[in-house]
This record gives sequence, C-alpha cells and structure tokens, in this order.
Amino acid sequence: MDTYVLPYGAHAPSLAELKSGQGLAKLRALADDGDTQARLAKETVGPAASFAPRAKRESGRPAPVTRQEVAGAVSLPDPPRTMTAAECVAGLGTTNKFFVKSRYAVCSGASFNQTWLQNRKPVGESHFNVVVIATVPSVSRDVQLTYQFTDMLSTGQTGVATTGIESSATIARSWPSSVQYSWGDTQLPVSKPWVALRNNGTFSHTITAPAGEGGGGASMDLINAVYQPSFKIKPPMAWKLDGATGGEPFWLALRWDKAPYLPNANTGAASLAYQTPLVYSAADDAPERGVARHIEKAFTNPGQTQPPNSQKKVPGQSPDDPLYRLYGDTKRREANYNKSRYNCLKYFGDDYAKNGDECDEYPFQSTYQGAAAGDYDPHQLRDNFSVMAVPGVENGAAGNLLLDFYNKNRVIDGPDDGFWVQITH
Repeated sequence: MDTYVLPYGAHAPSLAELKSGQGLAKLRALADDGDTQARLAKETVGPAASFAPRAKRESGRPAPVTRQEVAGAVSLPDPPRTMTAAECVAGLGTTNKFFVKSRYAVCSGASFNQTWLQNRKPVGESHFNVVVIATVPSVSRDVQLTYQFTDMLSTGQTGVATTGIESSATIARSWPSSVQYSWGDTQLPVSKPWVALRNNGTFSHTITAPAGEGGGGASMDLINAVYQPSFKIKPPMAWKLDGATGGEPFWLALRWDKAPYLPNANTGAASLAYQTPLVYSAADDAPERGVARHIEKAFTNPGQTQPPNSQKKVPGQSPDDPLYRLYGDTKRREANYNKSRYNCLKYFGDDYAKNGDECDEYPFQSTYQGAAAGDYDPHQLRDNFSVMAVPGVENGAAGNLLLDFYNKNRVIDGPDDGFWVQITH
C-alpha cells in the first residue's frame, strides 16, 4: 500500500486512472505541492512565525464583519469563536492551506490517499480527509482542538475494514520552553479503526496554559506555542505500507497573554497567533468613511498625499507588511501625534480645523510605523506616512473602531503581533 498526503480537497485520480498508469504521476504531483508539506499559516505572528516555513498563499477569510451602532456609538461586533466542520471545509476550498475565521477560530486540513497494490499493480484505492479546528471560548485560557474525519471512501480491493488510524498531537515548540500545559477531554494519541471513524469521526481536546508562566514581564505574561497534529495509518498485517505512513501536514500557532491594557486583565486569555485585518468602509453611509478614503488614497496614490515623498509606500496593506501596535511608549505615541499635526498645519494651513475637521494620520498614531517612525528607527523610511484633514465625527468613529479592534482581538504591543487594514465599499 502506498500512502500520499495531499492538499485538502485535492481531486485524487480514480482507480481506473491508477490502473492505467497515469494516476500515479498525478498523485506524486499533488503530493509534491509545496503547501502540502507541514507549514504555518502565512498570517502567523510572534515567535512561531520563524519556527517553520509558512504557507505560500494567504489563508481563506470570511466576508468582512459589519460594524454596529449602539446608542449612537460605532463599534465592532465580537469576533466569532466557533466554527463548524462545514465552515472549515468551505473556507479551505481546494486552494487554501488555512481558514482564519477570526483570532479565535482557525482551521487547517489535509487529504490522505492510499493506493492498494498486489504484485506492484493497483487493485484498490482509499481516501479520507481530516480537518483540525482551533477555537477559544470567550474570556478563557482554554484552546479547544476539534478533529473531524470526513469523506472516508474506498473502492476496489482494500484492507480498510481492518485498518486503523492513529491521531496524536504535541506542542512542537513553546515560548517560554518551561510552560506547563494542561491537556483535557480526549487524551491523545487515540487510535481508531477506519470503519469507526467513518461512522463517528469527531473528537476534541483542550490545551490550557496557566497565567504567570509567560515572558515579557508583568505587563505581558506572554506564552506562544506551536501545536502539531499528526496522523498515522496502521494497515492490516497482510499489507505492506510504503511511502508516507501518515503525516504531520500543518502546524497551528497558539497564544496566551495577561496584559493589563487588554480585557480580562486579571487572568488574561487565550487567542490564536494570526494577523487579521482591521476593516474600514469607504461607503457613503459608513461613519468612518473619511478615514477609510484617506487610507485608500495612501495605499493607491501615495504620491498625491502629504507630506510629499517620492518613495512613499505606507505599510499595513497586507499580511506581508503589517502594522505593530504601540502602547507602552507614550513618548513615542506623542511624537507620532506631534509630527502628524505639524504636517497638517504645514500643508493645510492654520485654519484646517475651523469647520470641525481633524488631522487624521496613517499609519495610526498608536503604531510603531506612525509619523515619527523614521526618527526612532533608522531602518524605516522618513516621511513614510500620510496626513489629511477629515471631519472630526468620522475621525472619531474610525478611532473607536480601531480601539475596539485592539481590545476584541487582544492585539499586544510590539512586533510579536500585527495587523493590516482592508478598505471596503
């Protein structure tokens, strides 16, 4: 029996193709796809991002969330914290290595294909898909990992009736390395017969990291971990297994923090270590439209923004060039504000605020890439920012959404986190 680990949802060759000799080449080509190898999501942040190769493509994402207004104040709804297997499958499609629904709901998966041989000729074929969904309940230090086996199919002469599949998992790397994790619910490894997984292919377990064992001092108490699921196929005694015995097709990045400037400061909470976008709308009825249009102009036509800079290319346009939150260094935040206001006065005049306008700056004052970035970091381009006078009400709405985004996504200070900005219409 030959086993191949394929991208999730890959269209494997039929038994007829395998018997004709054309199918094996197709299987090998699918198995050699770069993203088939164990990888992290492209949007991974923190120390996990340099632990292993990341996926070549951006992860699947849901449609942008709709902002809400309560008592006249604009805010973001809470990020989703649940994911069904059907949502995961739809989010992965046939091209995505990961589906990032939110910082509290992420999944990945893989397809496993087995060719059953007699006298080195294909006589049967079997196949199964598996997804692992990581979710974090509200105000919790628990990360729940749910395994779902689906599409368990066989055709021709196979030994699936007496084949077993072992699922296991480990913390492949931890920062700090001394953290004592607790594991609950289903104890791994777990070995189940193929036919049992076909009838009931779902099980879950939890991982918890205690507060007080993280790094970054009392202001952070930060823990990062790489979670690695693994699958091993156990064929019947009468069949010899060649090729991959199973696989470790992906890693998931987990995080725990207890930062005093984030919600639930006393005990902290878990999250998943992935960038997600801050979404602003430039639509005519969007409360933050002026800021959204300013940022969109800085993205698409930086040469027409102030201050002038022929090399200007503002960050935060994609996960490849994220923004980092600036919280602890109040002097640097003040320097960002002072430099942006100076440029508003310089290019829009002393009376730019007479009609209720305010000085809007991008990148945000609350990021390390703000207006004064070049004064603090010699590696950052000077004047790589944009200012524009926008209506104060719209600037305030955008500011509320930004603060909401920081809090509800537990965005921490510094380069161990990140986000980008997405403009919709």
